[in-house]
Amino acid sequence: MTSRPQPTRTRKLPGERRAEIVQTAAGIALEEGLERITLRRVADELGVRPGLIGHYFPAADNLVSEAFSHAATRERESLLPREEQALPADVRLGRFLVRLTDGEYQDLSRLWLNARHVSRFKPGLRAAVRTQESVTRTALADLIEEGRCTGAFTTDDSLGAALHILVTVDGLGAYANDDAQVDHPVLEDMAIVTAERVLGLARGTLRDRA
Repeated sequence: MTSRPQPTRTRKLPGERRAEIVQTAAGIALEEGLERITLRRVADELGVRPGLIGHYFPAADNLVSEAFSHAATRERESLLPREEQALPADVRLGRFLVRLTDGEYQDLSRLWLNARHVSRFKPGLRAAVRTQESVTRTALADLIEEGRCTGAFTTDDSLGAALHILVTVDGLGAYANDDAQVDHPVLEDMAIVTAERVLGLARGTLRDRA
């Protein structure tokens, strides 16, 4: 009897394997929460031994921090995509806010809320949350400043306007974890209305521009 040749496993390069681990952990975080990320759980998802995950991440807390950073970075890139940088600032801001309110980002809203809670006990995650908050805040403030310089927005404080918008978005995100949340149309456009108010725009401008 002739034995069948055994399939050969392709050994991944270290950079590819590490990226795969982080991406898998980010998926677990989005679906179930950061607390569910363990070396064994990620290993089971990938069909490998826990020791392999531990080789890249000896401490699970480091993997948790990187998983959150990965998800937050992907979120920001999808909300403010690079291919739209040539568009006017009001169009990009409108699209940013409409995307945030279309329901696709509910898991990410939960993740941010989860990360802020868990980070109280994990210094590495706390640093990652602060870094991602800073990058997002700067990106939004720069976008508003660009619009101010071109006359699209009327504000003397681009950073202050960005903070108004982000705090409103964060407040709305808190409802994502509340099973008894109030279902009211005002919630859908609250962040957009806030942005229009602090930027001196007529009601409905940003959604129309988006």
